Amino acid sequence: MKYIIVGLGNFGASLAKKLTSQGNEVIGIDNNMAKVDNYKEKITHTICMDSTDEFTVSGLPLNETDVVIVAIGEDKGSNVMTTALFKNLQVKRLISRAIDPLHEKVLTAIGVDEIVHPEEETAERWAKKLCMENVVDSFELSDNYSIIEISIPKKYVGKSILEIQLRKNYNILALTTIKKTEVKSVVGKSRNEDRVQGVASPDTILEENDILVIYGENKDLKRFTNQ
Repeated sequence: MKYIIVGLGNFGASLAKKLTSQGNEVIGIDNNMAKVDNYKEKITHTICMDSTDEFTVSGLPLNETDVVIVAIGEDKGSNVMTTALFKNLQVKRLISRAIDPLHEKVLTAIGVDEIVHPEEETAERWAKKLCMENVVDSFELSDNYSIIEISIPKKYVGKSILEIQLRKNYNILALTTIKKTEVKSVVGKSRNEDRVQGVASPDTILEENDILVIYGENKDLKRFTNQ
């Protein structure tokens, strides 16, 4: 996979390094030369440039890039302008960082595909979301092992954990399933609530809209989610 990450602050740099270490090609961009120099040995490519300049940005390999992440956090104006510019250039998938609720509304209006909240979500979790299909959330136990939540792939809906043969075919363990249940408050408003179903057994049937919680080595988890 090929990524462009704009803004090499704490979140952007951490995400760029994680994605690079997992074998992806990453272009890290910042207008601060010191940051660009600092990460040039840790990220596939680093470029010092103004991401709000349309002529400069249009020279990037956008057609070959799978995901663009605007991680600028200090300057909301630059974040919005950069996001709008990449949106106008019709990149394949655009993710941008929101600083506050109003900023998020502006980004939504621009039409970004997803919004990042670094104060709530870590670079490690986003690296897994980007590298693995259907990942809802993740918890990194070590550099090599993780627990992840995934949406049930369509091919497994209606099947039991025994039928899928997770341990035999992928060397991963199913820990539990989570069901989204609609709950009504006393004033009649509805909201979705996640309900953990207890320890998964071989007979547990995977239903549409369930979340499956699995544990294993990162390479095996990636092989299962990206099949």
